[in-house]
Amino acid sequence: MARSKIAAPVGDAAVRRSLEPGADDDTTAVAVRYLLQVLAENAPGNTVEVRVPPYGAVQCIEGPTHTRGTPPNVVETDATTFLALATGSLDWPAAVGAGRVSASGSRADLSAQLPIVGQRAPS
Repeated sequence: MARSKIAAPVGDAAVRRSLEPGADDDTTAVAVRYLLQVLAENAPGNTVEVRVPPYGAVQCIEGPTHTRGTPPNVVETDATTFLALATGSLDWPAAVGAGRVSASGSRADLSAQLPIVGQRAPS
């Protein structure tokens, strides 16, 4: 069963609160899941799997589709780094260079999709 979509007002509020000092885990979870949802809407496809454990994962970006096992293009990072990338306070090359993002595969470059905030797909 698919998880229900997070409404923009709820997601946007969670993103703002998650960036404040002392944000709780529930707020961070909603913020990360919302931003993953927007990423998948903005860059539909199944070529790259973006993982932010333990909060969620999405497949995105057009191209060759995998059908079994681990996809050939995987991006994985922690929630703090993902929120920074998604909101524009950290850029992709800096995050990868600092080892804060694991990106494997020839299509696992999200620099064209980040930041997410302000780039919401039309409804």
